[in-house]
Amino acid sequence: MKKIYILLLVQLFFSGYLFAQYPKMDKLLYGVAYYDEYMPYERLDKDVQMMKDCGINVVRIAESTWSTVEPQDGVFDFSHIDRVLSAMHKGGISVIIGTPTYAVPTWMVKKHPEILAITPSGQNQYGMRQNMDITNTNYRFYANRVIRKMMEHVKDNPAVIGYQVDNETKSYGTSGPNVQALFVKYMQAKYKTLDNINKIFGLDYWSNRINNWNDFPSMNGTINASLASEFAKFQRQLVTDYLAWQVAIVREYKRPDQFITHNFDFEWRGYSFGIQPDVDHFAAAKALDIAGVDIYHPSQDKLTGAEISFGGDVTRSMKGNRNYLVMETEAQGFPQWTPYPGQLRLQAFSHLASGANMVEYWPWHSIHNSAETYWKGLLSHDFEPNPVYNEAKTIGKDFARLSPQLINLKKKSDVAILFSNEALSGFKAFGFGWGVRTGYNEVLRQFYDGLYHMNVNCDFVDPTSQNIENYKVLIVPLLYAAPDSLLQRLNRFVKNGGHIIYTLKSGFSDENVKVRTSHQPGIIDEACGIYYNQFTVPENVGLKGDDFNLKPEDKKINIWMELITPTTAKVLAYYDHPVWGKYAAITENSYGKGLATYIGCLPTSAVTDKILADAIKKAGLWGADQEIAFPVITKSGVNKSGKTVHYYFNYSGNETTISYPYANGKELLSGNSIAAKSSLQLAPWGMKIIEVN
Repeated sequence: MKKIYILLLVQLFFSGYLFAQYPKMDKLLYGVAYYDEYMPYERLDKDVQMMKDCGINVVRIAESTWSTVEPQDGVFDFSHIDRVLSAMHKGGISVIIGTPTYAVPTWMVKKHPEILAITPSGQNQYGMRQNMDITNTNYRFYANRVIRKMMEHVKDNPAVIGYQVDNETKSYGTSGPNVQALFVKYMQAKYKTLDNINKIFGLDYWSNRINNWNDFPSMNGTINASLASEFAKFQRQLVTDYLAWQVAIVREYKRPDQFITHNFDFEWRGYSFGIQPDVDHFAAAKALDIAGVDIYHPSQDKLTGAEISFGGDVTRSMKGNRNYLVMETEAQGFPQWTPYPGQLRLQAFSHLASGANMVEYWPWHSIHNSAETYWKGLLSHDFEPNPVYNEAKTIGKDFARLSPQLINLKKKSDVAILFSNEALSGFKAFGFGWGVRTGYNEVLRQFYDGLYHMNVNCDFVDPTSQNIENYKVLIVPLLYAAPDSLLQRLNRFVKNGGHIIYTLKSGFSDENVKVRTSHQPGIIDEACGIYYNQFTVPENVGLKGDDFNLKPEDKKINIWMELITPTTAKVLAYYDHPVWGKYAAITENSYGKGLATYIGCLPTSAVTDKILADAIKKAGLWGADQEIAFPVITKSGVNKSGKTVHYYFNYSGNETTISYPYANGKELLSGNSIAAKSSLQLAPWGMKIIEVN
């Protein structure tokens, strides 16, 4: 039975993405998540009118409503969906339907308590969303049934333009006996014999050797980084398969003019921060017609736009540089996120500048009880117009007016960041040894933010990407775990003329998170022209070198230092230390037609910014945009008319003036003509959008 189940999953996975087709979009979508069933009193018609007044042209509904759709086992009630669909269609507002599978109803858990996932902390309790085991066969039965019943009911409704499968899906740490059994099957299929597993994963250590498949231990207590990382990879595959399974069901019913998406999210640090460790975004997105994303970020004086840009660049890259949908972002959100005047507009157009075709707020209305009471919507708890709603009205009008110029913006980048879920998992398991808390995403974001601040457009690639060789500069943060083939490919990238920047701990382990037996950094030493076999933790250590004209405090390093000996590399910086001073900290090596920079420590952002700027200049990519620096952010792309559009954002509370460096154009918001080399005045938290003639 399990074999049939696994084969079915594989079949559904392929059927899920084989027929994915990017939807034709001819207007910008501006929307909200709407929950009529949460309303404390009847106001649907008033909400629709207020939405129309605001320029809202799409809503997402139903993804949180399983207990309303199916109040008892097999008893279905779609009346709340029907009334919203009817009202929205009458008002000329389109609808995206969410499958309601991420929050299970009480009757299901009462009948099948095993649906609640068993995690390393024990079995989940009822109450929180996303508490179920997405592999559980009973859960899958009910999820399959409710999706089909809903699709049968709504598929022909003219208001429905698309579907969102599930919601911010992850594996939720599921690791109970049934998941463990699936993992053992996965290991048998991949590695064939226990001898292979014991050797590859080094399980003789601490008597962890497995001598019988029936004795395969739970992964919840493993101390082996290789096994922990393999289990994390397996859990990510569960997510990929689960989403593809849902997509395949929805695809049976959807009309050709409807799309399928999902709202991916990111590692959370109180806001959207980094690569999601629990989801393989590129693999999971293959099943979808169009990628969707949830992006939340600091606001007020902490608003920088970096998270909007980061989330957009990752999501755009998921489907091969395709436009995407922002399924959720904040209007007011947390109390500390209530935006200053002008910030909502700045945020909305920042999403478009990264390639979004939709901006949708979560939610329309603030909620009056339960977990998200103080995550405020576009409307506050009184449901009356407020300054944020009034500002949203101006966005809606501009989106409608400027759709022809701003829809389907195409972007071209010569710089990419290579991220790796395998490296992230491996590094998390044992990257710095004990006690060090700095993680993969902190390092990745330090480099991404440096590019962002100097207005360098950036894509994301992963080890499966076929287009790595198309870029001129490749940033490779913490590539802790990687197969020989990937490192050899990166060597060829440099040899053929690319410039690569590696950070510390790159090339350290193979794809099984087994530390290489050669001197470090393993295979990439060929392109980098260095080696090391010792490392330590810096105390009062800085950098010295002629190329770093920085303040003393900017030269300090922390966390980690690799004691590097160059073979053919030029030393950009040594360690400033009485003992370690003979060792290189940062090097650059000419290899073939290209350059490889290696950073063997964790320096300040002031240092990495200089390294990035030097790489951009040497690659011939330093241009007019790089003469403008944060807090002014500029992004560009080509619209469907073939004209270049330049966005200029002022991410500060101070008025600023810049020189517009391109050919004559038209400022789209005001309609004014703009001459080349004229001055652009940007108000506090203000912006300009120029379409070149």
